[in-house]
Amino acid sequence: MAKRNYSSEEMNRYFNDPSYRRSLLKRGRGFIRRHRKQFIGLGVIFVGLLVWYGFYIAQGLPSLEKLENPTPELATKIYSVDGVVFDQISTKDRTRISLDKLPQGLIDALIATEDKSFYSHWGVNASRFIRQMVINLATFRAAGASTITQQLAKNLYNLQSRNESVFDKITRKVREFITSVQIERNFTKNEILELYLTVSGLGRGAYGIESAAQKYFGKSAADLTAAEYTLFVGMFQGPSYYDPIRNTERALRRRDIVINQMLRDKKLTPAEVEKIRTDSLVFKTPEAESHTGIAPHFSEWIRQQLTEKAEKYGFDIYRDGLRVYTTLDSRMQRNANRAVEEHLADFQARFDKNWDWKKYPEILRGNVDKMIHDLDVYKKGKTPEIRDSILTALRTNAQFVDSVKVAARTIEVGFVVLDPHTGQIKAMVGGRNFRNFRYGLNHVTQIRRQPGSAFKAFVFTVAIDNGTPVCYELPNQPITMIMSDGTRWAPQNFDGTFGGKYTIREAIKRSINLIAVRAIMELSPPKQVAEYAKRMGIKSPIPPYESIALGSAEVSPLELTSAYGVFSNEGVLVEPVSILRIEDKDGNIIEKNLPEKQEVLSKETAYLMTNLMEGGINEEGGTGRAVRSFFALPAAGKTGTTNDYGDAWFVGFTPQLAAGVWVGFDDNRIKFGSSDGQGGRAAAPMFGRFMQYTYDDPDIGLTLEYFKQPEGIVTDTICVDTKKKAREFCPNKTTEIFNAKYPIGSCDVHTSPFWQQRKENPSKISW
Repeated sequence: MAKRNYSSEEMNRYFNDPSYRRSLLKRGRGFIRRHRKQFIGLGVIFVGLLVWYGFYIAQGLPSLEKLENPTPELATKIYSVDGVVFDQISTKDRTRISLDKLPQGLIDALIATEDKSFYSHWGVNASRFIRQMVINLATFRAAGASTITQQLAKNLYNLQSRNESVFDKITRKVREFITSVQIERNFTKNEILELYLTVSGLGRGAYGIESAAQKYFGKSAADLTAAEYTLFVGMFQGPSYYDPIRNTERALRRRDIVINQMLRDKKLTPAEVEKIRTDSLVFKTPEAESHTGIAPHFSEWIRQQLTEKAEKYGFDIYRDGLRVYTTLDSRMQRNANRAVEEHLADFQARFDKNWDWKKYPEILRGNVDKMIHDLDVYKKGKTPEIRDSILTALRTNAQFVDSVKVAARTIEVGFVVLDPHTGQIKAMVGGRNFRNFRYGLNHVTQIRRQPGSAFKAFVFTVAIDNGTPVCYELPNQPITMIMSDGTRWAPQNFDGTFGGKYTIREAIKRSINLIAVRAIMELSPPKQVAEYAKRMGIKSPIPPYESIALGSAEVSPLELTSAYGVFSNEGVLVEPVSILRIEDKDGNIIEKNLPEKQEVLSKETAYLMTNLMEGGINEEGGTGRAVRSFFALPAAGKTGTTNDYGDAWFVGFTPQLAAGVWVGFDDNRIKFGSSDGQGGRAAAPMFGRFMQYTYDDPDIGLTLEYFKQPEGIVTDTICVDTKKKAREFCPNKTTEIFNAKYPIGSCDVHTSPFWQQRKENPSKISW
C-alpha cells in the first residue's frame, strides 16, 4: 500500500476536529477488521518465534545438576616423593587453589579491572546489560557488559563456541545472563571468585591462576608478587594478545591499566604503583624436558595404572584433578637421566663407527618394511596396489632409509632404581628417547630379555642355601649335555678357555660359565633354582633346565632388579611399588599402598651372596670393576652378557639402593658384535655414574653405610692349597666367611641336610 502524505490543513483538522479524528479511527478499525486473519497470523508467528527462541536458549543452558555441582576439568598432578610435580594428566592444564591462599592484592586487582560492582550485583549488571543489548541489536553485533560471574558462566559451562554468528553471540549473552543469575543463587561471592580463578585461560595451555603461575614463573600462585599477579589480571581480557613473553610491551601496557584502576580505587598507593612498574619479571626458562617431564616412561606407566583403577574407583584421570603421590625421587631421576646420556653419547658413537649395514641387508630390509607398514599413509592406502606403490617408493627413498638406519641401530636402555627396603621405585629411564618420548616401549617394564650371567646369582644362591661353602671348588672343564629334544648343548666360557678348578667365590667374581653349569648340575638342581628365582620376585616363567644357569630364561629389568634387592635387604623381598597414595581434588584419600614384604632368604645366605658379588666389583679380575671408575662406596653386583653380545646387563646394589641396567637393541638381531657389548662395559658404568651422582648429592643426603654381617656368619682360616681348615701349619692361609648354620670343615666336606641327602641316596633327589 502506497504511503500517503498529509497536508498541513489535514493535520490541523485532525488535531482540532474531534469528529474528523473519530472518522479516521473508524476507518482504521475497519482496516483491522478486514485484515484480522493476517494480524492473528502474524501474532501467532511472533509468539511461536518467542517460544522457539525460549526453547532454543534453554537447550544451551547447563542442567540443574551442573549448576549445583560445577566440575571444571582439572589436571591430575603426579608428585615425586620429594614434593615436585613432575608431570600431569589432562586435556587442559588446570589446577584448583583455594581463595584464602591467594594474595589479597590479586582479588583487588581482578575486581577493580573486571567488575567493580561484583559484591553488589546479582550476577549481572542489569542497566549495563540492557544498554549493551540495545546497542548490539542496533548495530547487529555482540560485545561487552560481562561481569565476572558472566565470564565464569561462559568458561565454566562452555557457552561460547567457535565461529559464532552475531545471532549466536546475542543468544550466548542471554544464556550467560540466565546462568549467571543461577550461579549467584547457588554460590557465595568467594566461591565464584575461586571458580573464576580456576577455569579462566591464561595462555600457553594454562587454565587458572595456579597453573599459569607454574607455567610462567615456576611458582605457586600463593607466592606471586604484585608485579606478577597484576600482569595476569591484565591477561584475562586476551591471553594470546597480551602474552607477556611474545608481546611484552603490550602486556605491560595492559598491566598499567590494571594498576591505575587499583590506584583509583585506593587499593594501591603511588609508591606501590611505582614499585610494581620497576620490579623485573623473571619468566621460567622452558627446559628441554618440559614437554615430556623428567620421567616420561614412569609417568606413562603411572597413567596406565590409573586407567586400570579408574573403573574400580569411578574417577576420570583427565578431568577430576587427582593428586597422585608416587615413589619417584626427582633428584635421583635427574641423576639417572644424566648417567644414561653421558655414557651412551660416547658408546653410541663407537658402535656407529663399527656397524656396517652392508653386512646385514636382510635386517635393514626388515626394519625398512616394518617402518613403512607403521606409517599412516601406508595404513590409509585404499587398495593393495596403492600400498605396494608406497612400499616401493619408500624402499628406494635414500632419506627415508637413512632415518630407518639411525633408528634401528640406536642403542636402547632400561634403567631402574629401587629402595630395596621399601620397594619404592626411585628412578626409571625406560628408553633412550626420554626427552621426546610420548607413547612407546618401556624398556624397564615391557621387555623381557635373556639376562645372561646376571642369572647366575640364583644358581649360586641355591648352592649356598644348600650348605655349600664359598670356597668349594668345581672343575672348569668342558661339558656336553643331551637336551630333552635330543640336541647337544656344549656351553663354553666367554674367552673360550678352560682348565683347572675354581671356587664359588672366584667363579662369581670372574663369571665363569662352566663353573655355573657345573653348579646347577651338582649343587643347585634346575627346578630348585627356578623356584628360588620365583620366590625372590621373578614373575616371568623360568623353565627348569640346566641352560638357565647361563641366563637362557627371559626376564624384565624391573623384576630382576627387585630380586637383587633381596640380597641388600637381608633376605626380605619387598614388591616394587610406584604409587604411594591417590587423593581427590579435595585431599580425600582414594587409595593408599603399603609395601608387601616377605622373607624369602635367610640373612646368612643373603649376606654371603652379597659378599661374593662385592668381589666382582672390588677385586682384580671382577667383571664389574668398571663401577669403581666412578663409585668408591660399598656396592655389590653382577654383570650379564648374552650370546654374540646382544644384551648387556648390570644389576647391583648398595646398602640403601638397588639398580638394574639393560642395554641392547629393539631389534634383537642387531648385536654389539664386540667386547664392547659386555655387561661390564656397556651397562656397569651407568650404575657407577648414577651411584656417584646420587651419593654426592647433598640434597638427597645418603650417608655412608656398610652391608650388615648377621650373627649367623662366622669367619675361619683355611689353607689355600688344601682348602681345609687351617688347624695346623700351612704356608698360605686365607680368611673366609661361612654360614654358621652348617659346621665348618674343609671345602669339600658338607654336613648340611642337602648334602646328607645326596650322600645317602643321590639318585632319588627330587626338586
